[in-house]
Amino acid sequence: MSSIFTQIIQGEIPCYKIYEDDKTFAFLDIHPETKGHTLVVPKLEVDKIYDLPDADYQALMATVKKLSQHMEKQLGQRTLWKVIGTDVPHAHVHLLPFDGTWHHGREIKMTEDDFQQIQKQLQL
Repeated sequence: MSSIFTQIIQGEIPCYKIYEDDKTFAFLDIHPETKGHTLVVPKLEVDKIYDLPDADYQALMATVKKLSQHMEKQLGQRTLWKVIGTDVPHAHVHLLPFDGTWHHGREIKMTEDDFQQIQKQLQL
């Protein structure tokens, strides 16, 4: 069975998409720790980042860098990177705009309008 991230990439589950290219896909986390919390995933479904073929790993990290710089420009906040690798068996990187109050495990409440607004602001 495909991971939830593969189902999102394939359009089977809706998301707030931020970015997509031939090897990567980025969307807002629906359980955000900060406003703009984004997940960047390779389209190739593998459990661990270090199991990605080199080209897919490099594409993932290039997208992480590109989106981090874009997020910082758009939001005026440093972007934190978080790789945990236990919650979904599909390699991914969390990008978190650092609002000065962030702490690991925090979840903020956002409305549908909040998600749509930040999606529009962060889309590339």
